[in-house]
Amino acid sequence: MGSAPTLVLVHGAWHGPWAWRRLVEELTDLDVRTVALPSVGPDPRALGDMHTDAEAVRAAIAVVDGPVVVCAHAYGGMPVTQAAAGIGNVVGLVYVCGFQLDVGESILSAVGGRVPSWWDVHRSEGYVDPLRPFETFYADVRAHPARGAVARLAHQSLVAFEQPLTRAAWRTIPSTYVVCERDAAIPVVAQELMAERADRVLRMPTSHAPFLSRPAQLAGVLRAELLAARRPAVSR
Repeated sequence: MGSAPTLVLVHGAWHGPWAWRRLVEELTDLDVRTVALPSVGPDPRALGDMHTDAEAVRAAIAVVDGPVVVCAHAYGGMPVTQAAAGIGNVVGLVYVCGFQLDVGESILSAVGGRVPSWWDVHRSEGYVDPLRPFETFYADVRAHPARGAVARLAHQSLVAFEQPLTRAAWRTIPSTYVVCERDAAIPVVAQELMAERADRVLRMPTSHAPFLSRPAQLAGVLRAELLAARRPAVSR
């Protein structure tokens, strides 16, 4: 059947490739790549937007010689949905409590046009910070890694939350949605609605960051997705 597809991991808002470290350690026998999204960073003046994020995702996929499965966490679902459309070697998409939105939709529209209470919006500077990150993101993560993660969170571009999709890769590429059932950042009811767009729905009893709280379990989920992607495609 050949080797497994390459796994490309795309982090969510405020995070970076560092967030995947414990997960990557569970997948050392596979070809795993991570993407650094330009919309996240320490300098508000240097932040990119959703489209520069999509360009970064496309660039990461372009250097892979062979099939690719892309895993997107939370906001990362936006640039992945935008970027993977029309790329022939992307054989699967996995949204981990991710924004699996459609053309014309943005993060802000998906949350009802109202800023969530845990967003600390700095509109004049063009960025957003998370309030209460321990409770919002890492409620089931052990104290030491949770503190380490909070210390590494960076600013998130505000405009990236406002920009709508112009393409939707999941319409032509098989997708799996992983509902995180104890997520305080993206309500489960919202995840369930987005998951209706996926070909398959799985569930994990975790908060917003299963790559930190249950990396081995998430690794098992992704291994199964890579195996499924090696099978002959079923017409949609």
